[in-house]
Parts: sequence; structure tokens; C-alpha cells
Amino acid sequence: MATKKSAPSSKNDRYVIIMAGGKGERFWPVSRNATPKQLITLLGKRSFLQQAVDRCLPIVPAKNILVITNAVQAEAVAKQLPMLPKANIVAEPVGRDTCAAVALGAAIVGARSTTAVMAVLPADHVIPKEKDFQQVLNDCFDIASRGQVMVTIGIKPTEPATGYGYIQTGKVLPPPQGAKPYKTAFFKAERFVEKPDLAKAEEYVASGHYRWNAGMFIWSFVTVTQGLQNHVPELAQACERWFKVANQPAKLAKVLAKEYPDIRKISVDFALMEKAHNVVCADGAFEWDDLGAWTALARHMKPDAEGNCAEGELIHVDAARNIIFDARKKNRTPICLVGVKDSIIVQTDDATLVAAKSEAQKIKQLVAKLGADKKLSKLV
Repeated sequence: MATKKSAPSSKNDRYVIIMAGGKGERFWPVSRNATPKQLITLLGKRSFLQQAVDRCLPIVPAKNILVITNAVQAEAVAKQLPMLPKANIVAEPVGRDTCAAVALGAAIVGARSTTAVMAVLPADHVIPKEKDFQQVLNDCFDIASRGQVMVTIGIKPTEPATGYGYIQTGKVLPPPQGAKPYKTAFFKAERFVEKPDLAKAEEYVASGHYRWNAGMFIWSFVTVTQGLQNHVPELAQACERWFKVANQPAKLAKVLAKEYPDIRKISVDFALMEKAHNVVCADGAFEWDDLGAWTALARHMKPDAEGNCAEGELIHVDAARNIIFDARKKNRTPICLVGVKDSIIVQTDDATLVAAKSEAQKIKQLVAKLGADKKLSKLV
């Protein structure tokens, strides 16, 4: 579809694709199917999706930022991001995991510029120091534009977490010929490994040669489409078909409605990154968090003397280490606890959640139970 590009990219030839199609399970009852984690506001005054876009605007123009979401959430996404062109909000007909979304995003970007370099970023991460992130992303854009490498940003582990995949890093790479030294260190990515057990995670962290896989990727249009051809040919063919109609949103929507349900459901990590030999890992030297459950919120809230983290008015006697979140905008009332410990208490206008912190992952089961009940399914 295009020829190799070796010169560094201009700002107008850089694109960002933000993945925003997740479900509203882990942060129920604040998050729902129509307003999942990325669309809600838990920290600060902007939603996670709005923060993701805000972080990119200093280095990529708004017209070059695309959001891939789903039909249920598309209207809410567009409402939150009025600065983006309407055609940049792309709704998948059905979820087909991240590799299909990458192929779709590449088709749309490539139709606008076959010399483009694009970053694929999640919509729901917490990155407090935006300038540090922007420095790394700038360097990633530059190295990805100069050669046929696929770049992933790896986060240096701060603990032996078992909820993340890991990237094994090799030798530090010198800057490409003709490039100034980067402030970001780049490593050869030796291999991607799935979520480990605790013993393996401890081994990885102790070695110093592993990074958390944060699901952030940067590559040129040419490089990613070549990778799809090499490792996922059926998605490469789909990408080429979508590329031909990508500048006609109505026609693209019709083609996607017909073809998307038959696309194989597979992650970009498994389909592409684990198989490719031209992967470079950037050292993500910035604060980062993927809030996976209500318990993770405590890392970003100031606790009281007893370890309670509260958003809202908390009155308590002998309560300790609780997470309290009052999402009501009007008619807030005090949340009063006596002797409650290690719990999650969340209040919305139409539901209340009380859960043991140790059982936070079972909230997904609760959401499934609500969805199966006709009277309560409206809460999902």
C-alpha cells in the first residue's frame, strides 16, 4: 500500500488511535455498559478518556486523534470530545479484541497518509506527570518513523504484579543513524510473557530485565501493515479492504457491519507482537497506573489516620482501611461507618455497593447477576 519511509515524521504526519471500547464492570456501580471506566471521572475533573486525549494534544493535532469505541458508547465519546472531528469517532459493530481494532485504525490512518506514524494507546490509564509521558512518546514517534521497527512502551515494575503481562528486554539500542541521542532508552524486546504467578513475577522484577506491558504501541503505517501481512494475513486483507473505503465513513460503516462479526477475535499482543522480530521496547520512565479495580483507587487518594480513603463525607467510629466513593452530584448525604474495615463502599443515585476489598474482583460476577435479572438489568 506504500513505500518505506525513513525520514523523521512531521507533527502533521503523526496520529494517535485511542482504544475505548471496554465494558463497565470493574468500577460498577459508577461505570456501566454505556459509560464504562474510560468515560467516568474518578480522579480529577476529567474522565480517563478526556485525560488520554489531553495528554496527546501537545504533540499530535486534534484532527489526527482517533477514538475506536463501540456503537453503545459512541455518542457519549463524541459528547466528551467535542474538539475531535465527528469522523474520528469510530464505532466497531462488535468487539473483536485489539488486533481487529489496530487493523481498522491503520486502515483509516493510512487512507489519510500512507507515510503516517501512529500510536495506539489505551483510554483508561493514569499518568500523573504528562510531560514525562510526552517526552517518551515523542521519542517513540521519531524512532518508529525512521525504520521498520514496532515500538512498545514498557513500564518499569514497582512491584511483582501478577495482573500485567511482561516484556523481557535485551540490550540497549543506539539511536538510529542521523538521529540525535534520545532522552528515552530503547531496548531490543526479547519476548512477551503472559501474566505470571507471584514467584515468576518476583523473579522478573528482581532481574531488572522486564517491563510491564502497558498496551502502548507506536509504528508507521507501512510497518504495521507489513507485520499484519507476515503474521495475521486475514486481518491484513481486511485492513486493505477497509483502507479503500476509509475516507467514506458511511460506506466504511456498511462494510464493517458486514465483515466485522466474522473477524477472528485475537489480541494484538498474541497475533503480532509475540511473533514479530522487529519489536523495540521504550523505557516508560513515567508514573503509570492501570486502575484495575476499586482497590487501586486508594493509591491515588489521601488516607485519613485510620487508612480510610474517601471521596465524599465520611463519618466513622473504629472504621479502617476502607475505600469510600460517593458519585452523587446532588443531595449528597454523609456515609457513616461503625467498625467497618477493609471494605469498598460506593454510592450512586440508583445503587449502593458494599464489598470486601479482598473480593473486589468478584464485582464482575455481581454485574453478570444483575444483567441476568430483568428487573435489575437497567443497572448494568
